Amino acid sequence: MASLDGKVALITGAASGLGKAIAELYAKNGAAVAIADINQQAADAAAAEIIAAGGKAIGVAMDVTDEAAVNAGTDKVVAEFGHLDILISNAGIQIINPIDQFAYADWKKMLAIHLDGGFLTTRAALKHMYKDDRGGIVIYMGSVHSHEASKLKSAYVAAKHGLLGLARTLAKEGAAHNVRSHVICPGFVRTPLVEKQIPEQAKELGISEADVIKNVMLKDTVDGVFTTVDDIAQTALYLATFPSAALTGQSIVVSHGWYMQ
Repeated sequence: MASLDGKVALITGAASGLGKAIAELYAKNGAAVAIADINQQAADAAAAEIIAAGGKAIGVAMDVTDEAAVNAGTDKVVAEFGHLDILISNAGIQIINPIDQFAYADWKKMLAIHLDGGFLTTRAALKHMYKDDRGGIVIYMGSVHSHEASKLKSAYVAAKHGLLGLARTLAKEGAAHNVRSHVICPGFVRTPLVEKQIPEQAKELGISEADVIKNVMLKDTVDGVFTTVDDIAQTALYLATFPSAALTGQSIVVSHGWYMQ
């Protein structure tokens, strides 16, 4: 596998969870990484850990729903490192409720963070990737829910489905400028986001937390095992180092067989 030496990656929602794992692995493989997060202090702390381990990193305050903040943050990364080669659109939250009880404000918030955030960060990154046809790679953090639905997750499912369309359109438009795109679609990864869902789903469904894990989250996997943050980080590394546009516009499902395409 090729290294990321000399590459610059901007990763949103990277102060914790999947984004942080990807940032750390990218840095170990030679990339300079920008830890973008709505929490500036957390972003700076995550960047400091990478620097302490011998990597190159900066923290960037970024609310991915704020157009001005996204543009300014992306420009800051380019000003610091000189260019931008990889965007990982990873920032996300979860709100669960049945459709008939789903607050419109929550619906708009979910789509703003996942889908609007994907669009805004992409557009900001393309300004630099399209320049002189330099090229780059945009990777969106989708989900198994990019392909199928689950109860209580209407907004999340709708947003994650939307990212497939955005990535596929970018693959076609970006090809002339040497830009490729992909969507990584994890199964359940035991991040803080998923930990929070376990008691919430237990309450909504009227079952135990153990049953949520066994009979909801891991029911359709082949081995009853959670996907790990390293599984996803390794997938992101593979996609960022693939040598040609033979692989673009793809949805890569990493789910212990929960969803097979």
